[in-house]
Parts: sequence; structure tokens; C-alpha cells
Amino acid sequence: MQNTLTRRHALALLATLALPLTARAAEDLIELEWDDLIPHDGNALEQAAEDLGVIVHDQISTMPDQPDFAPTTDEYNGKMVKIPGFVVPLEYLSTGVTTFILVPYVGACIHVPPPPANQLVLVTTEEPQEFSGLFEPVWVTGVFGTAATATDLADIGYALSAEKVEPYDG
Repeated sequence: MQNTLTRRHALALLATLALPLTARAAEDLIELEWDDLIPHDGNALEQAAEDLGVIVHDQISTMPDQPDFAPTTDEYNGKMVKIPGFVVPLEYLSTGVTTFILVPYVGACIHVPPPPANQLVLVTTEEPQEFSGLFEPVWVTGVFGTAATATDLADIGYALSAEKVEPYDG
């Protein structure tokens, strides 16, 4: 009797292996806030934000172009995270958005200079997402990492492979 691995067996094996990973990922889910994406050296958060060029929404009209230097942190590389933000669509299919920039506040990257790269996340999804508007916040859950990326809108410091995109519930 020959011991061969059929497609059905391979799929069953993959499903069995994926179950513990999915359960572990749910237990290890990290809920990020935007200031978690800024490397800190022990200074007060306000000083670090000012030093790194992080801006608050009310300062937008006084800002020049996107800062050239915005260090990222690799603390969350390869980890399952959940982060809130607003969607700036980049790639559309007829069924929805497949690539977008997750931004910390409404209007970022659209009518004003973009935030620093360490405050932008490039999100890709296998399932096209439908959004009712750019002004509604969302939660995005998936595998996170640093990834310097340049788009026509901004330089981006992080990437997230989304497993779930859902309305922000506060």
C-alpha cells in the first residue's frame, strides 16, 4: 500500500494546523493606538510626538509637506493587531476596495499634507471591502509590520494584511 497525500488529505491537514494558529491569534490580538506606532525613547508622549513631527488635526493648516523623517517601530512586526482609523481608498475592483491607506483622522491624505509615514498604514485585503463613506471610522484586524511604501498620496511606514474590516464601535 502506497502512502500518498491526496488533495483532500492536504486540505484537512492545513485546516487542522490552522485551528491552533487562529485560536492563538485571537488570544494574542493587540489593540493598537496611533501613538503606539511612534518609537518612544522614554520622553513624555507630547515631546516625542513633537520631535517626530506627529500632528494633531487642529495643526493641519500650518503644516508644510509630509515630514521626511518619521521613524517606525518593529515591535509589532508579524503580530495580529486591531487598529482604528479612516479609509483612503487606493485600489478598487467592481466589488469594492482591495487596497487602502488607514489614517488616524478624517481627511488625512486628501485635502491637506499627509501625516508622517509612521502614522499611515497600507492595508490590503483579499476580500474587496465596501465602505459607505470616507468619514466613517473602521477597525482593521490583521497581521502588521513595517514596510516603507511610497504612493502618489504619501509615504507610508507600515503595512497590514487585513483579515477583518468592520465599523468602529467606540
